[in-house]
Amino acid sequence: MLNKIKIWHFIVAVTGLIIILRFGYIIDLLTVYYLFFQTLFAGKENINSFITFPFIDNFISLCLIFLFPIAIMGSTSAKKKLSSQLNFSNIFIILLLVSFVFAPIITKQHPDFQKNISVTKLLPPFSSVNYILLNEINKVESVQENKLKDLIDSKIPKSYNDKIIFIDSSSFDATFKYYQSGVLSVIDINKLVTENDKPFIGTKLFVLGTDEFGRDVFTRIVYGCRISLIVGLGAVFVSFFLGIILAFIASQIGGLLRIIFNRITDLFLAFPSIFLVVLILALFGSNILSVIIVLGFSGWMSLYKIASSEMISLKQKEYFLTAEQIGLKKLRLLIREVLPVIIVPVIVNLIFQLSNVILAESALSYLGLGTGSEYSSWGSMIESGQEYITQSWWLIFIPGITLIITLLSINEAGRKFGQKINPTIG
Repeated sequence: MLNKIKIWHFIVAVTGLIIILRFGYIIDLLTVYYLFFQTLFAGKENINSFITFPFIDNFISLCLIFLFPIAIMGSTSAKKKLSSQLNFSNIFIILLLVSFVFAPIITKQHPDFQKNISVTKLLPPFSSVNYILLNEINKVESVQENKLKDLIDSKIPKSYNDKIIFIDSSSFDATFKYYQSGVLSVIDINKLVTENDKPFIGTKLFVLGTDEFGRDVFTRIVYGCRISLIVGLGAVFVSFFLGIILAFIASQIGGLLRIIFNRITDLFLAFPSIFLVVLILALFGSNILSVIIVLGFSGWMSLYKIASSEMISLKQKEYFLTAEQIGLKKLRLLIREVLPVIIVPVIVNLIFQLSNVILAESALSYLGLGTGSEYSSWGSMIESGQEYITQSWWLIFIPGITLIITLLSINEAGRKFGQKINPTIG
C-alpha cells in the first residue's frame, strides 16, 4: 500500500490533517494576528512589547502551514523531486520535519508549562485531568491595545497560567469545593468561569503522560525534535564548511601542507572526539550555539578525507585544468567546478554524520552538558526520567524510542540514497 503513495502525497496529507485537527486554534491565531496588524497599522504605541519569541514562532508556523501544501501542489518540479515511493524511514523523517516546522500548532502548549504539580505529575500516557478557569473580576472595558494583550496572553502558550487550576474532583453548592491530592480547597463560584450557570470544568488529555514536574511529555518530545534537528543540521553545516575548505586548500597547495592536514586529520580520528567535546563544553559552558560549533568542529575529519581524495583526482581532469588556465578565481572554481562533481558522496557522508551529531547531542544533554535547561531535549528527558524508571517507564521509553527510530531512519535514508546513486552498493 505504501508503495503506491508518493512522498509529496504524504506531506500534503499530514499538513491537511494538522489543519483539520487544530482548526479552532488556527482560527484563534488568525484573530490574534489580524488584531495585531490592525493595531500596528493604526500606529498604536507599545506594540513591540507583544512581540516575543512564541509570538513570532506561532506566526511563522501559521503562515507555513498554509503556504507549504500550496507550494508543493502548485510546483511541478517539487512534486517530481518528491515523487519517490514512501517507506518507513521517509514517513518518520517527514514527521520529524513537520514537528520541527509546525510545533506550536501541533501542540498548543508551552513545553515548560507546569501547574498544580501535585495533580499533574507522573501521569501515565492517555491520562486526563479536570481543570477549572478563574474569571477576571472587575475588569474595565479596555482599549484596543489591552484587548490585544489579553487576547495574546490567552491564545499564545506560556510556561505558566494563573487562570487555570487542575483538580482531582469537585462539588458545588453555594461555594465550589475541589480536591488536589486529597487537600480540600474552597472558592467562590463567582470567581470561576461558568457555563449554563454552572462552573466550567474542562478536561486536559496528556497523550504521552507527564513528567515529574507535570509537563506534557508529548509537547516536550515535539519541541525536543527541534533541538535535535537544529543542533544536527547546524553542526553538519559547520563540518561541511571546514571539511570542504580544508580539503580544497590541501588539494590545491599540496606538498607539506597536505601532509600536515592529513596527519592532523588522522590524529583527530584516532582520538575519541566525545572526550574533547565534553572537555570544551565543561570549560566554556554549554548552550545551543557552543554545542553546534563544538560538534561541528569534531566531525569534519571524515568529510575531509572523502573530499580531499575526490579533489586530488579531479585536478587531473581537462575541464578543471582549463578552468584554472582561464583564470577562474579559487572560490568560483570550488563552487562551479568542484562541488557539483563531489556533492553526491559529500551528501551521503553528511546524512550519516547527521545521525551521529543527534546522538552526540542527546548524550551531552544526558550528561548535563547539552543545550541547557531552557530547552527540552530528548537526552535530558531520558536523564531526568531515570530516577523514576520503576514507577514511570514512559519518561525514558518514549524519548528513548523516539531517538532510536530517528537514528535508524536517518541512517536508512542515507543508505537508500547511496544505493540510488551507486546501485553496486549492497
